[in-house]
Order: sequence, then C-alpha cells, then structure tokens
Amino acid sequence: MKIQINDNIIKHYLRNVYFINGHSYAGKSTMVKMLSERYDMIFCGENYHDAFPREKLSRWKQPGLCYFDTMSGWEEWLNMTPEEHWNWTNTVSNECVEIEILELIRLAATGKKVIVDTNIPPDVLREISDYNNVAILLCNPPDICTTRFFERDDPDKKFMLEQIKLCKDPNATLNNFNSWALYHPPIEIDWNNTGFFTYTRSDFETDTREEMIHILAKHFGL
Repeated sequence: MKIQINDNIIKHYLRNVYFINGHSYAGKSTMVKMLSERYDMIFCGENYHDAFPREKLSRWKQPGLCYFDTMSGWEEWLNMTPEEHWNWTNTVSNECVEIEILELIRLAATGKKVIVDTNIPPDVLREISDYNNVAILLCNPPDICTTRFFERDDPDKKFMLEQIKLCKDPNATLNNFNSWALYHPPIEIDWNNTGFFTYTRSDFETDTREEMIHILAKHFGL
C-alpha cells in the first residue's frame, strides 16, 4: 500500500518551516546556520535526512541512499561519469523527499520555527510550502563551485579531496569530479524561474553575510 497525503495537509504542518535551496556555493549552509542562531530556530543542515536510521533503509526501495553501502570504494563513486552522477543524485533527491518531509513535520511539532538547507526540488516545494517560506540562493556565475569548491573549510570536502588524492590518477579524477557541475542533465531545474524569492550572490571576495541574512530575515518575516 502506498500512502498519499494531500499537499494542503502537509503545508499546514510545515507552516513554521523555512526552506533555502539553490546553487552550490551560494551561501545556503552559512545562511541556515546564521538564521538558526540569530532567531532561535531549529537548524536542519545539509543531509538532515541522515536522522533516519540507516539500518531501516531498503536497498530495493532506497537504492540511491544505500549506494555507499554497496560501492567497491570511493574511487568508484568519484569516477562516475557526469551522467551517472546526475542519475544517482537525482535518485537520492527523490528518495530523500519522503524522509525529509516527515522529519520536518516531526521537528515542527515542537512549536519552534525550523530553517532548512534543503534539496527538495522547487516543484515539490510549491506543493508543500508558501512563497514567504522559501528562498532560492543563486550564484553568478553558477559554475563558480568548479573552481572554488575545495576552498571551503568543510570536513566533507576535505575528506573528498583526500580520497581523490588516493585514486590511481588523482588529476583525472579531480577533473572528472569538477565536470559534474558542468553537466546539463535531461531534466534541469531552471533556478532563475522557480516562482520563489531569489537572491543572487555575485561578489565572492567581500563578506556579504550580514546583507544576505538581513534580506532573508525580512523575506521570511522573522
């Protein structure tokens, strides 16, 4: 049996949840962390779906989320072709939607506002949330992450760089990894025309965090 819940019911339970999505390197993680601290909101950072017990995932129902349990090693993942990587990330994104929505309903039941660094796609966000609860952060140029991805002080990115260096051909693997961001998938999100509020980051040298948090807080009505 597949249970279906109408979107108006989900939207009601997520009325105190605020979503930030968009380009990599646009400041999503930073803004979610700063907003949570400044406005006493529940923080849901990247990969908050990990709250679901891994041992309860199914390799048949959630093959994307279970991939790391079945791969031969990190070199296999890092050397996926851009098309293979997009197919995997798209599968993971679809599998995460159910988990993330239920996790957010659970957190929102505490009565506190929740701020989310999310990968839930805009078409789903339109069904479960409202304009004033969603912000899309963009980069100009959008492929800035291909040259500055590893500049960020992030444990996950440091781990990936370490794994790339352990590969048989580190340079080829790094070039392949960077090519993922340049791949144009058959189903591509038009981030500039989602219908949601957007903020574009084009200055990557100046500290614009205070400007961004002020704009987002005003949009969210915090």
